[in-house]
Amino acid sequence: MKKTKIMKTIIHKADTRGFANHGWLKSHHTFSFAGYQNPERMNFGMLRVLNDDVVQPKMGFGTHPHQNMEIISIPLKGALSHKDSMGNKRAIEVGEVQVMSAGTGLTHSEFNDSQTDEVNFLQLWIILRKRVLNQIMSNVSLTLLSVKISCKLLWRQRIN
Repeated sequence: MKKTKIMKTIIHKADTRGFANHGWLKSHHTFSFAGYQNPERMNFGMLRVLNDDVVQPKMGFGTHPHQNMEIISIPLKGALSHKDSMGNKRAIEVGEVQVMSAGTGLTHSEFNDSQTDEVNFLQLWIILRKRVLNQIMSNVSLTLLSVKISCKLLWRQRIN
């Protein structure tokens, strides 16, 4: 019989997160990131980064590299423009999720193209246990995603 792993529950209250204010960027860090270092908050399993970022109008993250990780961006307010070395260029908006597999390596940038409005988004980095070769980009509508999950749950209920 296969053993079931039970994942530990850890609660990190919002006011205990790291915070950085760079003027153009306000960022809350759940785990150690950049100037915020807490040896007891390095990761949660394969989840290495969970940042809540607010980027000022016409500002953003210049081109930078990633490899062997999944990068997930979820806009909460405004639109986040993305450009990468795979030739993708697109803005993701509230109601969408962007998943990027960095594979053996890629570069990308993220910007707030708005003249007047801030963009607020969550970004997650998942470190992969196995080396992945391909770089992949996917944008998913949260509405479509919730419909797909609901259909799968309904289907499972019908066959069980």
